[in-house]
Amino acid sequence: MEKALQLGDISIANTAPMILVGGLNVLESEALALETAEVFKQVCDKLSIPYIFKASFDKANRSSRESFRGPGLEKGLQILAAVKEKYAVPLLTDVHEVSQARAAAEIVDIIQLPAFLSRQTDLVVAMAESGAMINIKKAQFLAPAEMQHIISKFLEAGNDKLILCERGTSFGYNNLVVDMLGFPILKSFGYPVLFDVTHALQMPGARADSAGGRRKDVTSLAKAGIAQGIAGLFLEAHPDPDKALCDGPCALPLEKLEAFLTQIKAVDELIKSQPEIDTA
Repeated sequence: MEKALQLGDISIANTAPMILVGGLNVLESEALALETAEVFKQVCDKLSIPYIFKASFDKANRSSRESFRGPGLEKGLQILAAVKEKYAVPLLTDVHEVSQARAAAEIVDIIQLPAFLSRQTDLVVAMAESGAMINIKKAQFLAPAEMQHIISKFLEAGNDKLILCERGTSFGYNNLVVDMLGFPILKSFGYPVLFDVTHALQMPGARADSAGGRRKDVTSLAKAGIAQGIAGLFLEAHPDPDKALCDGPCALPLEKLEAFLTQIKAVDELIKSQPEIDTA
């Protein structure tokens, strides 16, 4: 039986209208966070898409020591709180250490288990015990069916407010692919599923000191993912992706957001208006 989550007036379920978790890859400044949140909020309100703002306060997993990581926990949570206060939107951010889980959960509504850390049991338990809703990123090195072990850890630690998030799978060197047959497997666990389309566009290690990406393909990939009948989309955008301090090659240009979401919502509505066909 599918579990539906409720976040304020937002219903998160694979059978409900799509939600959008969107924002910046990393917090570069408070001004940029507010600017980005304003555009997302305006577009989502116009299109009647339930919206959750996301951004990271620290990108601990970077290719180079010189890469920008973000403002850190304390300052980052202050910026996120400012976004929430000004625009009255729910928040999502990721944590990387046991000590960050409870502090983040005091400010944000959903805390995220990063893909590369998704098997870290101590982190899973700390996140579960925070009481927050959890977004579990599927690691690039895991098969969809292996997510059951991570789910079990959360349940054993007393938290069933779980969302599963696809973000691509390692395919040789410097490449990710998204297996559309993985979505039914993730849905079979009974939890809402999101598709992180922009991270799925990454080409890890493809540049001298950072990941490359395939920004031009974001619409095609998002349409394919949302057509699987899932809870929603996870998306990063930037006013000037070429100047973004992290994952710019994957980010949607912010000015394209309305046109992009108009098409994605149309696909979601079409798919969810049709009965599922049992071909087993």
